[in-house]
Amino acid sequence: MYIMEKKEDTIRIPPDRLSEDIDDVTSEITQLTLEGTIDGKNKLIIMATDIERVGDGKVVHGDGGVFQKIVYDALIYVLEEHEFIFGYVCEVLKFGAFIRFGPLDGLLHISQIMNDKVDINLGNQRLRGKDSKRELGLNDKVRARIVTVSVNQRSPRESKIGLTMRQQGLGKLEWIEEDTEAS
Repeated sequence: MYIMEKKEDTIRIPPDRLSEDIDDVTSEITQLTLEGTIDGKNKLIIMATDIERVGDGKVVHGDGGVFQKIVYDALIYVLEEHEFIFGYVCEVLKFGAFIRFGPLDGLLHISQIMNDKVDINLGNQRLRGKDSKRELGLNDKVRARIVTVSVNQRSPRESKIGLTMRQQGLGKLEWIEEDTEAS
């Protein structure tokens, strides 16, 4: 889920940047420092906008840089367990598929794709149900549910997010349409 949030933080402006326009430097450093980081519990900061300095910065003895308080609007992606997501298959592996949704990828384990035994064709990047003959491949659009979240604070792109499509109303979008028309 995406949300906008007003945030406060402190950034460090290096001494070699102090001769430049302070507002431009503050905006650039804020975006480089904060965008793509995890803030709080499962909140990924996508974008920082409307960045404003608060008061004068402070110099810490022995550092030389200026520590500047800032306020900004943050576009945040919040990862919540049990949330439904729309995404697409970005990679097929022998143990399942990775689904890209928003700025992250989640693992759809082979046991969580469908209520059928799944055959894997790595050469064609396809997963196929043995009895149902339903196929899932690269760039297929899906609806899934987040079942586990383990966020990597240092490298959010390496977070472990588990997905499932083994429930009514989940799966490849074409499968959902077929099931709706059949009932």
